Amino acid sequence: MQITEHVTAAAHVVAVEGQLDSNTSSQLEDVLCARMQAQAAVIVDLNRVPYVSSAGLRVLLKAAKIGRGAAHSLVLAGLAPRVLEVFEMSGFSSIFRIEPDLAAAEASLA
Repeated sequence: MQITEHVTAAAHVVAVEGQLDSNTSSQLEDVLCARMQAQAAVIVDLNRVPYVSSAGLRVLLKAAKIGRGAAHSLVLAGLAPRVLEVFEMSGFSSIFRIEPDLAAAEASLA
């Protein structure tokens, strides 16, 4: 898994590429939890993530809890249909703000 970051006018963007599973989730956890504590708005771009396991869901949930505690926003963007299905089946789609792409995620924070 690869993680890249950049800053837009609306948010700090954490772009993830590759599978988000038990082998890779700790890498995202370190980055995302730190950003959620320090940034008012974070977008996680999952456009290049074909698979999210329960370990990946746990990391995203932990980041959301950190953000809520600090009154910071977390938006997920670009979920592949298969990944979105996992979020819907697990009930996580009601927990997260999910947008179809990065542009929509940025607009949702404006």
